[in-house]
Amino acid sequence: MTDFVARALSREAGTPPGWLAAVISQGRRSGEGRVLPDIKVEEWKYTSLRPLREGQYQAAPQPAPAGADLAAHFAIENLGAHVLAFVNGQFSEALSSPGPLPEGLSLLPFSRVGDDSEIALISEHLGTLADGQARLFTALNDSWLADGVYLRVARNSHIRQPIQLVWMTTSQTADFGLAQRLLVVLEEGSEATVLEHFTSSDETQNAFTNGVTELVVGANARLQHYRLHLEEPAALHVGAIHASLGRSATLNGFHVALGSRLKRIDLVVRHRGEGAHCELNGVYLPRLREHVDYHVTMEHEVPHCSSEQTFRGIVADHGQAVFNGRIHIHRDAQKTSAHLSNRNLLTSNTAEVDTKPELEIYADDVQCSHGATVAQLDAAQLHYLRTRGISEQEARVLLSFGFINELLNRMSLEPVQRYLRPRLAQLFAQDPDLMRHLL
Repeated sequence: MTDFVARALSREAGTPPGWLAAVISQGRRSGEGRVLPDIKVEEWKYTSLRPLREGQYQAAPQPAPAGADLAAHFAIENLGAHVLAFVNGQFSEALSSPGPLPEGLSLLPFSRVGDDSEIALISEHLGTLADGQARLFTALNDSWLADGVYLRVARNSHIRQPIQLVWMTTSQTADFGLAQRLLVVLEEGSEATVLEHFTSSDETQNAFTNGVTELVVGANARLQHYRLHLEEPAALHVGAIHASLGRSATLNGFHVALGSRLKRIDLVVRHRGEGAHCELNGVYLPRLREHVDYHVTMEHEVPHCSSEQTFRGIVADHGQAVFNGRIHIHRDAQKTSAHLSNRNLLTSNTAEVDTKPELEIYADDVQCSHGATVAQLDAAQLHYLRTRGISEQEARVLLSFGFINELLNRMSLEPVQRYLRPRLAQLFAQDPDLMRHLL
């Protein structure tokens, strides 16, 4: 049988704009002769790509059904965002509502970029952080690239309204794969809030999303980046976020992931300017037989930078979570402060967590820490709540949700908090009566 990669590379990229031809060709060249990694490869030791091998996810998507009522799957009350929506990898003008864009903000699908100066700016940055030679799925993303989003904030511009980018899938007659691509460029002194929202229609999905996001945060710029993975459990997703931080730049990221048959997210943050700071918070919640894998790499390349990573997982039923957090302090990165915490809660005896925090330090004047825990609900806390007249089932719901509630409270966008709470709470409490203390 022809290998997945060979079949994927043979697929036509649809009808991309002509200026993407070089990216597509390079992706095909980078992918030639390569195969999907198996569990013998260290980075994929706990995540099997068997679902990809067994399906026909190399096929291109078909247009989404006209008139489908899909807006309810991503609408966030009172968010007031500039919205661009894609359905099965294709830009949906009907579901998008960018509104009048403020001065200093460029927000366009690749397919709508026509100005030569904009094309030149995209070409200057696209693919500079995500390397198809180093990462197979980036090469495949390049080879399928028919559309994407270009988001640029001009120098010293502060964009007050959030920018919501919706990546939605719907079920089709046959398995299919799509490329999601986002390029964000914040120029010096600029500021913006970007929300990537992955969702799907209610029916069982047969889509594979291969995603790449590149975040270029210039000197003294500040980016709030939210990424919500709320797809239906049968959807497959392999995604990567690559960020570059300039001098005194700030990246605050918040990640939420429900489980699916295959969900793998790689985050790579490079501190390239002195004084840069990154804070990442994340919550993942696999259950049933779902799988979530986060691989986070923090590259400290220059002095006087800092980073904070806090990820928490709740794993139920036969779910599996994988977390690999790596802090790499380069030789010249003196005066670095870098900290990583990964805590996990197992709510069944059949749930599994594989966590691996790593420190690789080549500088001698740094402050670094890393730690990971895997535990079950505290029997003493359960007993305390039960002695106060709370049922065991309700006590378990309260303690489980409380485990992640601290991180949810760190979200600066209150509409996103309000949107997520009932959706996450119902994972713990199928009975609405058990949710009354959570919302």
